[in-house]
Amino acid sequence: MKKILFVCSQNRLRSPTAEQVFASRRDLEVDSAGTNNDAENPLTSELVTWADVIVVMEKIHRRKVQQRFRSSLNGKRLICLDIPDDYAFMDPALIKLLHARLDRHLPVS
Repeated sequence: MKKILFVCSQNRLRSPTAEQVFASRRDLEVDSAGTNNDAENPLTSELVTWADVIVVMEKIHRRKVQQRFRSSLNGKRLICLDIPDDYAFMDPALIKLLHARLDRHLPVS
């Protein structure tokens, strides 16, 4: 089972949507976090260590993960989806975009 960690800034809209969308897959274990200190679920080294793959929404998130958690990354796959903070939680357009950008990186379920 592959462990996927979704990361955005506040962990309120994009990454929780991704977590919920992909949680139904039996071959994945998913979680989400935010890079900001006041995020709903702040990103920790424990979460980074737990994940097999870290999926960030924007390049700034990738940079923050690489800078703050370099020692926990240990060559883990880090995927940037380039999805701006323009969507509401569970927005159908966001769900469609998540699938379009991420499905090719995930094992076939």
